[in-house]
Amino acid sequence: MARRNKPTDKTVDAILPVAASGIPTLLIQDLRALILQAREQLAAAVNAELTLLYWHIGQRIRTEVLHEARADYGQRIISTLAQDLTTEFGKGFTRDNLLRMLQFVERFPDVQIVGTLSRHLSWSHFVQILPIEDATKRTFYVEMCRLHQWSVRGLQNHIRGMLFERTALSKRPEEVIRQELEALRDEDRMTPDMVFRNPYVLTALGLPDVFSELDLENAILREIEAFLLELGDGFAFVARQKRMVIDGKDFKLDLLMYHRKLHRLVAIDLKLGEFEPAYKGQMELYLSWLNRSERERGEEAPIGLILCEKAGPEQVSLLQLDRGDIRVAEYITQHLPRPLLQQKLLEVVRRSREQLATRVESLPPGAKPEEEAE
Repeated sequence: MARRNKPTDKTVDAILPVAASGIPTLLIQDLRALILQAREQLAAAVNAELTLLYWHIGQRIRTEVLHEARADYGQRIISTLAQDLTTEFGKGFTRDNLLRMLQFVERFPDVQIVGTLSRHLSWSHFVQILPIEDATKRTFYVEMCRLHQWSVRGLQNHIRGMLFERTALSKRPEEVIRQELEALRDEDRMTPDMVFRNPYVLTALGLPDVFSELDLENAILREIEAFLLELGDGFAFVARQKRMVIDGKDFKLDLLMYHRKLHRLVAIDLKLGEFEPAYKGQMELYLSWLNRSERERGEEAPIGLILCEKAGPEQVSLLQLDRGDIRVAEYITQHLPRPLLQQKLLEVVRRSREQLATRVESLPPGAKPEEEAE
């Protein structure tokens, strides 16, 4: 029997892809990956240390300069500190930045929480969040940014787009909001209240003033990336015009999505004009079929979203479509100046909150809203 020759180093090198320099390509790729990984880890470590540094500077100013000091005296001291520190260390320690560090401590007084968050959020992220007065809203943006790893620009866009105000979560009682945000922080657990919005801003679809349901669906598929961005993080496209055969008849769902964090199929039905109660029964049929025929092992039950041009808040409340497994939301397709768009968003939010308040007032003494009782 012929003896096999043992491969030498030269024969091994000969079968590996080689760059023009004569070095094996795989080796170059591995070394490049190691360098890039080290750079990322170094940048993250530097960011965390800088964020903690700014917190400690703010804490020292708060306790040693402003504690029991007159406001005008404190401001003069901060200005003097800024001049001295800027002369030695550069523009990162201007008066405005020192005031921002002081605000940082006031907004986030627990240094351990800051230490944990600094591994995920940069100082630039915190700068975007600090102006938010409402503590609940700040917590929402901090935790969503941490979970979804938003860029600074992405966070800025979500704040400007009033994401929190548009979520179903913002219309819930304070105790429910607190519990859900705690679960998000401690367990990374998202709920449909955090996922669904009202209204959805679909101006990127480029629709004319007059359009049909088919036009809307085609525009969504044409601009699927923009539509998914507006739906929110975690959505994935599954199918359009999903065919269902029930009692020998064909039914078609406009859009079928999947949400990775919720582990659920999401049925989306597109409607022109105002919401009609019959839409709920139609969606219930779709969800029952999807639950029976499409749901995979380990998934939660499918949920539905009915998108309309307008939805009467009283109908939505009476049919309990502001909670549960079927939600109704309005959409905006017209390009509006930012002030008008924000006004329209606030109007939808205001109607939803007024309806919640009316529902609470109509309850018997001592009773709690259904969502809080759960």
